[in-house]
Amino acid sequence: MLLSSARSAALSAGLGRRAASSLALKYSNAVFSAALAKSPATLNKVQTELNAISTSIKETPELNTFVTNPTLSVHDRVAGLSALFARAEGAGPKKEPVSDITRNFFTVLSENGRLGETQGAIEGFNELVSNYKGELTVTITSAAPLPRDVQTRLESSLRQSQAAQKAKSVKVANKVNPAVLGGIVVDFGDKTLDLSVASRVNKLNNLLQQSV
Repeated sequence: MLLSSARSAALSAGLGRRAASSLALKYSNAVFSAALAKSPATLNKVQTELNAISTSIKETPELNTFVTNPTLSVHDRVAGLSALFARAEGAGPKKEPVSDITRNFFTVLSENGRLGETQGAIEGFNELVSNYKGELTVTITSAAPLPRDVQTRLESSLRQSQAAQKAKSVKVANKVNPAVLGGIVVDFGDKTLDLSVASRVNKLNNLLQQSV
C-alpha cells in the first residue's frame, strides 16, 4: 500500500510542474541572493539571461545533451558554456555581455558536475523572483493546448482565488504534457490541484491492487 501511494504521488508530481531537487534549490537561492544583493536591475538582467538559456536548452538538442552529459571533458565543458553564454547575449548589434553572476552560476555548476540541475535551478530562481515581486504564477498542465475560450474561463476563475487576490499580479500559463491524458493539473504557489485523467486512472489501479 505504501508503494502504491508513493507511485501515486510521483505520478502527480510528474504531470504538473517539474519538482526541483533540494540541491537545485540551493543553487537557486544562491543566485537569487547574489543578484538581489547588487540591485533589482541586476536581478531582472540575470532572470532574462537564465530564461534565455533555459529556452535554448529546451529547443537545441546539442545544448540539452551538453547539460545532461556528466562525462564531458574540461575542454568540451568550456566550449559548451561559451555556447550557453552566447544564447544569453541575444542576437543583433545590441548584444550585452552576460553578467558575472550568470557566468559564475554556470561555472560552479560545471566544476561541481551539476549541470544536470540547470533547469531545476532556473525554475526555482524564477519562483523566488516571483515571490519577491508579489507575483503568482499559475501553470495549467493539459494533454493538449487548451482552447482559448476554455483557458480564459479558467483564468477568470483562478483570479478569484484567495491566493490570487493577495498577489500583486497573476501570470497564467498553459503547459502541454501528453501524460496527463485528459483533464488538467493546476500548480499555483506551493499547491497542486490534480484533476487529470491520469491521476484518476492511477488511483483506480491502486484500489485494484489493494483489493487483490
